[in-house]
Amino acid sequence: MGGISKISGVDALTAYKNNITNVVSKDDNTVAFDSLLDSAVQMLDETNRLSNLAQEEEIKYALGQSTSTHDLIVAQQKANLSLQYTVVMRDSVVSAYRELMNMQF
Repeated sequence: MGGISKISGVDALTAYKNNITNVVSKDDNTVAFDSLLDSAVQMLDETNRLSNLAQEEEIKYALGQSTSTHDLIVAQQKANLSLQYTVVMRDSVVSAYRELMNMQF
């Protein structure tokens, strides 16, 4: 059985964030964007962590190491809610991006 993998894109987003903060000067707008990007990366890391914990609980339950269906369901629900929230946030960012691209100057 392979190791538990990260949600794809987390490492790429972190690298992209590091490149942006190295290139752009630190004015008020950059600091605001930097904090927004930091919170997005933290949200993805938390979603990844909860997903991995749910997968670990599933494996424990399947192997008979845990008999608590409560722990399994709680872990799955936390991961599910976190993923749903992440998807909603992604959709909001994409929608805002599209709206900006449709603006005419």
